[in-house]
Amino acid sequence: MKAWLLDKLGGLENLHIGEMASPEPASGEVLLRVHFAALNPADRYLAEGAYPARPALPHILGRDGVGEIAAVGAGVTGWRPGQRAMLLRGAVGVERAGTFAEFVCVPADNLVAVPEGWTLQQAGGGSLTYLTAWQAITQWDLPPASNILITGASGGVGIASVQLAKGLGHRAMALSRSPAKQEKLRQSGAVWVGSPDDSQWRKGLMEYAGGRKVNLVIDNIGGAGFSDVVDVLGPNGRISVVGRLAGPVPQFNTASLFFRRLRVGGVAAGTYSAAEAQAAWQDILTTLRQAEAAPVIDRGFDFDELPQAFEYLARGPMGKVLLTICAG
Repeated sequence: MKAWLLDKLGGLENLHIGEMASPEPASGEVLLRVHFAALNPADRYLAEGAYPARPALPHILGRDGVGEIAAVGAGVTGWRPGQRAMLLRGAVGVERAGTFAEFVCVPADNLVAVPEGWTLQQAGGGSLTYLTAWQAITQWDLPPASNILITGASGGVGIASVQLAKGLGHRAMALSRSPAKQEKLRQSGAVWVGSPDDSQWRKGLMEYAGGRKVNLVIDNIGGAGFSDVVDVLGPNGRISVVGRLAGPVPQFNTASLFFRRLRVGGVAAGTYSAAEAQAAWQDILTTLRQAEAAPVIDRGFDFDELPQAFEYLARGPMGKVLLTICAG
C-alpha cells in the first residue's frame, strides 16, 4: 500500500511517500480502507518531536479518517466488510500507524458509524475536533447559559466549540482576525465576534455582555494573548487550554488567578477511554442536532499533496483540511 512515512522526528520535511505491506487486523481490530483523512496541528507537533508520543519509526501520521471496512479480526462483532466507518479516538496516528495511508488497522471499539446526513468528507474530519471541544466545555460545572469565549475560533476545534456551546444553550463568543471568517462564525452560532488585533476587543466584549463576565475561555492560541483572555473572566472563571499555536505564554502572572478563584485545565481527547469516547460521541451528536450543525470542511488535497496541505493548515483555515486517500 501507499503511505506517507515519517522517517525521523524533527519536522514535516522528514515525510515521504513509500510502499509497504498492507496491515492485517489482529484480534479485536478492523482493517479500514481509508477514503478521507483530516490533518490536525498535533500531527505536526508529533513530527517535530514536540509531542509526548515516541512511536516506532517509520511512522504514519493521521488521527482522523473515514473509510470502508476491508476485513475484520477475530472476535469483532457489529462490523463487517463493506460497511463504512469513521475513527473516533485512540492510539491511531500516535503510538500506532495512522490514516495517511491506503489502509489502517483500528481497534473496533475506536470506530463509529458515519452519522446520518454527513458526507464522507465531513466524517473524515469530524471526530477529534468535536471530542476535544466537548471535553473543553464539559470538564467544568458551568452555570446554564454561560458566556464562553473561544480563541482561534475559525479552526476545527474553534468551530466545533461554537457549535456545541450553542447546542448546549451557552453563548458562544469568538475571536478571529479575518472579517470573512468572523461572518462565518456568526452564521455558525457565535453571538459576538471580535479580532485579537483590535486593542479594544475586551471592552467591546464587555459592552456586548452588559458587564457580565466570561465564564469559560477555550484557548487554542496561547502566547502573549493568554493574559488578555484571563482578564475577561469573572469570578470562578475557567480556562480550557486546547492549543498553543502562538507558542508559550510569556511572563504569566499567577496572581491573576487568586482573587477570582480562576482555574486552568488542559484538554486531551486521548485521555477518554474507548467507552467514555463512545458515550461522549452520542451526547455530541444529540447536541449537534440541537444546534442544527455539522462539520465544516475548508479544503481538500490529493494524496500526494500532504506537504501543501500542512502549509495550508498552518495559515489558518476555516474548518478542517482533508487529504483524499482512496476516494469512495
